Order: sequence, then structure tokens, then C-alpha cells
Amino acid sequence: MTPTRITPTRLTPTRRTPTRLTPARIAALVLPAVAWGVIAALWTPRGPLTGAEALWSVVISAGVGVLAGWAARSRWAILTTPLLYGAALELTRTAVAGPSVDLPHATPIGILVLVTGRGVHALFSLLPMAIGAAFGHRRPARSRFRRFTGRAVAGLATVLATGLAVAVAVPARTPAVPGGIAELSRAGDLAVMIRGRSPALPVLLYVPGPPGGSDTGTMRLRLSGLEDHFVVATMDRRGGGASAGALGRGAPLTLDSEVTDILTVTGHLRERFGTERVVLLGHSGGSIPAILAAQRRPEWFRAYIGTGQAVDLRESDRLFYADVLAWARAGGRTDVVERLERQGPPPWPHAYDYEPFLLHATEAYGLPAPPIDLDVPEYTLLQKAHFMTTMLDSWEALYPRLQDVDLRRDVPALPIPAWFVQGGREMRGLAVPFAAWYAALGSPDKRLITFPEAGHRPMAEEPDRFVATLAALVPA
Repeated sequence: MTPTRITPTRLTPTRRTPTRLTPARIAALVLPAVAWGVIAALWTPRGPLTGAEALWSVVISAGVGVLAGWAARSRWAILTTPLLYGAALELTRTAVAGPSVDLPHATPIGILVLVTGRGVHALFSLLPMAIGAAFGHRRPARSRFRRFTGRAVAGLATVLATGLAVAVAVPARTPAVPGGIAELSRAGDLAVMIRGRSPALPVLLYVPGPPGGSDTGTMRLRLSGLEDHFVVATMDRRGGGASAGALGRGAPLTLDSEVTDILTVTGHLRERFGTERVVLLGHSGGSIPAILAAQRRPEWFRAYIGTGQAVDLRESDRLFYADVLAWARAGGRTDVVERLERQGPPPWPHAYDYEPFLLHATEAYGLPAPPIDLDVPEYTLLQKAHFMTTMLDSWEALYPRLQDVDLRRDVPALPIPAWFVQGGREMRGLAVPFAAWYAALGSPDKRLITFPEAGHRPMAEEPDRFVATLAALVPA
């Protein structure tokens, strides 16, 4: 018998059949990402600002990613889906203005805004979308190493996204005041922290300085002594802190809308505590709408207290320009000199134009940098992340509209007590207009208390003295 000869067969590697992208699959890949980008731009044009918005963004973005990955059956969906979403988002919100949505600036504040604006938005939309596409495409890698690497990266990204979702879901809170009142309240769109040893104490409403400003942390950490003498109501101005979501709702930000916001919060406090009159405290830029609110409804206020009082922003900014430019020249800061000379004297149209002031004004006057007291539970994680970005967006919307204000003309007299707590080392840009206005101001009870060693923020620089001063001015 002749033995059978067995010829070995050559094993050829099997090739994966490429997925055919039918019109239905292309639509499932493209349309959800584009539609979600448009919806997100209309719903949250500046990105998620609240915990609920962030959580919904994570869930919907992940779902869109899964659908796109399933439709494409390709790892390319991990990249193309976020790109489609991002393109639709940016094109839809082109009508929205502000540093958080404008073209990025290669400056210190510009980089910070890019990270806390678009960067934070990406964590709650692009990241879960890419994760969803990674789990949805179901196309195993050809090698064991690539499979392991892909699964490890997807797993770590999922842990990161889940951790962020849990972190932003933690709500803000304010610690209890034994026997007193401690609450995070709202007056319409506006957030107000209310704290005091007794609800029967005089009510003090504090208006923070910059547009979109929030001094909740400073009032809690440095000025908690006020709570022994007042029911302290600290409002977040529209566009900042817990009032960040109010930017863009209703009418545009104007001086009149800011005055109306203060009166809205005042009305809420009067009703909440059954009091006819509230003590109004305004700081820096917030002192302008605050004193105009007192002028508009004097019967609502027991007294007006200004600190770091602003009077004429146009004149102040021109003095700042001269002083910061002289400081930069004397110190050899050619970058600051070139920028200021290129821009020319203010007023300027955009928030980024004021970056030299924001970065160098206190340094030029030899003053301490203003505190940024964010480490308090009254701020959520998102509010901490967006602190500077939302303030600059509000600044862009409001500050150019304040250039014609001059309290020497607009508030020559106030029919209620007008008291001022000023720093003896206040910046010249604010001190000079204030001195001229205060000398001529009419009031039934006008007082000026000066802290000789303090600068622009006497309340934060000498908090114990500030508390004692206000307690003496307004006895319980």
C-alpha cells in the first residue's frame, strides 16, 4: 500500500470585513452629535454651570457616543463624534459674546479662561462622548496588547468621568449657626447666602465688587463676626457664583438691571424678615448700583455703607492707566508698557483689554493681592472652577455700559445716612474721584471712617476692625 502523502496547508490570516457605512449608519453617526451640539449651545452656551446641567451633559453625551460608535463600528467614532459635536456647538453659539466663548487669548488670564471654560466643558461632554463611542463600536483590536491598552484607557477615562460626575453632584451648603439662621436662599435668579446669630438682628445686604462678583467665601471666612450683629445677606451678582446661570436670561446686563437686582433681593429680605429697612453695604464696582438702589428706594434702607467706593469709572480707569504705565516703565516691564501703549487710554470694549489692571494694579500701588476665598462649602465644584470665567463674561457684558456713570452728577445727595469705610492707602484711581464727590455729597448723616494702613478692601485686610466699625454704626 502506498502511504498517503499529507501536504501541509498554509494558514492565512483572516481579515476583518470592514463595516459598510450605509446612509442609515452615517445618519446615526453624524446627526445625534450635531443635534446635541446645537441643543447644548442653546441650552448651556457657556457650558454646564450647575451640577444638574453637568450631569445631564454627561449622560446625554455618553449616549450620543454609544450610538455613534455602534453606527460606525470603528474606533474612528471616538474622535469624529466629539469633533462633530464641538463644531456644531461652536457654530451655534457664535452670537454669544464673552471670554469663555470668544477666541482664546495667549495671555495668563486667557489661558486660565480656556482651561476653566472650554476645558471644563470638554470634561462633561467630549470625554463621556468619547467613552461612549469606545464602548459602542464593538470592534476588538487585532493584537492582545492593543486590546488591553484600549480597555485600560477606556476604563480609566470612565473612572475619571464618573468621579467628576459624583463631585459636581455635591450641592452647596452653609454650616449652621447655633440658635440662629444659616441658609442659601434665592431671590428669583439671584443667589443669596443668609447668616446671623438671630433673625431679630438688623439685616445687612452686601453687594460685591466686580460685575459677576461673588464674595461668599470672604464673607464666611473673614467676616463671620458680622453675624453676631446682623443678619448678613451676601448676594452673588448676576453672572457670578451661584447666580452664574442668570447671565443671559431676560434683558441684557445694564446698570438699570443691576439696580433692579439689588432691589429684588432687598424686597425678598424685607418680606423674609418682616423689616421695613435694610442696611446696604456696597464694595468697589458694586457700590455704584448699590448707592443708586438706595437713591431709587430710600424708604427701603436704614443706611448706605460704601467701602472701596467707586464714583466715576472712566476717570478711575484713566488714572489707573497712567499709574500702571508709569510703574511698568520704572520697573522695566516692557511687555506691559507695549501693551498699554498699543491699546491707548481706556475705556476699552473688551474684558481682556483690562488684563493689565487685573494683573498689575495692586502691585503698582504696593497693595496686597485681593483674596480669592474659594475653599468654603457654599461654593460647588463648578462654581469654583468657573469663578474667574463667569466674572469676566459678566464684565464684558456690563462694564462698557458703566462708562458714563459719574456720582458727582448722578448722586449729589442721598436722603438717608451715608457712611464710608475707606482705606488710607486706597488706589489713586478710586481715591481721587471719591474725595471730590464725598466733599460735596449731601446727606442727613455723612461719615467717613478711614483705616490708614488698608488699601482697596478694608473689610478683608482688617476684618475685626471692620466688624467693630459696622457694629458701632448700626447698633442692634
